[in-house]
Amino acid sequence: MMKGHFFVVFVSFFSILLRISPIFGQNDHAFFIKDIYDYSLTKAKCYERLHYLSEEIGGRMTGTENAANAVSYTAKELEFKGTKVWKQSCMVPSWVRKEEAKVQVKLNDGSIRDLHATALGNSIGTGGKQISGEIIEVFSLDTLGILGEKSLKDKIVFFNRPMDPTQVHTGWAYGGAVDQRVNGAARSSLYGAKAALIRSMTTLIDSIPHTGVSSYGDVEVKIPAIAISTMDAEWLSAQLSTQKVIKASLSADCYMEDDKESHNVIAEIKGSEFPNEIILVGGHLDSWDLGGGAHDDGAGCVHSIQVFETLLALNYKPKRTLRCVMFMNEENGLAGGKRYAEVSDSLGEFHLAAIESDMGGFTPRGFGCSANDEVFKTYLRNFQTFSTYLEPYDLYLKSGGGGADINPLKPQGGLLIGFKPDSQRYFDLHHTKLDRIDKVNKRELELGAAAITSLVYLLDQFGLKGVPSEE
Repeated sequence: MMKGHFFVVFVSFFSILLRISPIFGQNDHAFFIKDIYDYSLTKAKCYERLHYLSEEIGGRMTGTENAANAVSYTAKELEFKGTKVWKQSCMVPSWVRKEEAKVQVKLNDGSIRDLHATALGNSIGTGGKQISGEIIEVFSLDTLGILGEKSLKDKIVFFNRPMDPTQVHTGWAYGGAVDQRVNGAARSSLYGAKAALIRSMTTLIDSIPHTGVSSYGDVEVKIPAIAISTMDAEWLSAQLSTQKVIKASLSADCYMEDDKESHNVIAEIKGSEFPNEIILVGGHLDSWDLGGGAHDDGAGCVHSIQVFETLLALNYKPKRTLRCVMFMNEENGLAGGKRYAEVSDSLGEFHLAAIESDMGGFTPRGFGCSANDEVFKTYLRNFQTFSTYLEPYDLYLKSGGGGADINPLKPQGGLLIGFKPDSQRYFDLHHTKLDRIDKVNKRELELGAAAITSLVYLLDQFGLKGVPSEE
């Protein structure tokens, strides 16, 4: 058994050497990337920083003291020797969840069941009253127009389209279902509905409700928007299939305040050769209030801080200007991302590349990219030449990426890149009370930081022309 085990380990190690050794024989870039990984996996502080953000500061809703504390903390953490750090003012919405929402369902036999519920972000409350009405189940926004006011007036609309579990990429499943959460209440109000209940955005069947933004747009009459757990959504749907009329009573104590001032946090290392070409790496500081915002998006913030710390610790002198940005208000308004792009455009800046980490601190899988149509094919082809150095670390490079906070930079003509970790567990925790540090694996978080740092290094070395063929 021991000999056989040793043989398997030897063969596995030898196969890795076969993959990496040709690269090391080419030039020094592979050696430097190996140094990045070595440092990230032995000396990185991203897990300790994330612990502080998630557990000491906690949920970081925009406009709150916690969000302000996160701004101060990350600004201090970015004060490395050789960096310039500043705060960029932006006005952000301030939504308050004073008490958790309550939903009760009354069946025809008189029995009552309390559902696991949470108000959606930006939802109005019920003004200290209970709202009651018959429940109407729908599976799409388009169904509302078919049913019309005759069927929906004074009803409580229950949106119950699940995330598609057959989608291997859970982000696609999320994208295929989240419209009902974002727009369900607003669209229902057009037909006279009293409130909207929305199935939580996860493939899990459990008792944990997921919050997330709900938008009213320009509708005149606003109605409460409340998420219920997938377990309760399944139960409620089953009851509705056998009983003609089921009523619900609900209440929510939440409201919008006036906008407040907050800040993006920006750190910069000036480039030595191409200072006007900016490479940005960032995440968003704000999070929902239910948990600690560890994966969403504390992980992206500490990934980005670690990029700077690792490169500086390795005495790296960038050719291009590197920026680390902690964006504020990604969750319910994108005020920080919009403000950053507005200021950047006014200064005539050019972001050669912008990398956003906003899919959690799970095992890195690769990067996806996007750009303006006229340059995208060229950028993608050149971008994929970096695979020479990143494939040995099991990282792919392909089309389809970016991020909510960096997308406003697209008109500048650079490359937008999204960090892609394994997504299978992300939406189990997303926007819930479970999103805390105990759900983050330290090594996976460090691997993510190493992957992003390596890509920043390659972009700085080669720009968007990619690795020359002779490399």
